[in-house]
Amino acid sequence: MQAGIIFFSRAGENYINGKKQLVSTGNTEILAQKISEQAQLPVYSLRPLEPYSMNYDEAVQKAEKEKQTLAKVGYEELAADIEQMETIFLGFPNWWGTYPRIVATFLEQQDWKNKTLYPFCTHEGSAFGSSIQDLHNYCPGAEIKKGLAVRGSKVDRADTAVKNWLLSYQNNH
Repeated sequence: MQAGIIFFSRAGENYINGKKQLVSTGNTEILAQKISEQAQLPVYSLRPLEPYSMNYDEAVQKAEKEKQTLAKVGYEELAADIEQMETIFLGFPNWWGTYPRIVATFLEQQDWKNKTLYPFCTHEGSAFGSSIQDLHNYCPGAEIKKGLAVRGSKVDRADTAVKNWLLSYQNNH
């Protein structure tokens, strides 16, 4: 049984603890790496064909427009063979109450029958928002497990949360 981690993350200016800060690695990528280290799984990054601005306000405006128009956001081809994966850890930042449109585009292009999803997200107070319900809508046939939501400002200290969350996965394998 194959498993892997697929995530979208954005570096640059981020909103952390009530103020904008420049980060060289996006919070969701840090969380994906922690999961990878503990679960010994390969990691694949969803990279947009047209990168988001490093400027926080510009990136937020673009993300809001994408959500309003249900944009199809193109991404670079993944090295992962999704068809062979039975279990996918899916990571994303919570943007405008759910996952970014690049994640929605990816989800729409897959066959979710008989797959298991473990969602994880980073946020600054809104946890998953509506993204878990959205996953049920976008991923027919998938079993969606309990997710892990971590504040971006606390992602560096999330090792115990990751370890505890992964217990349900490791107990099933």
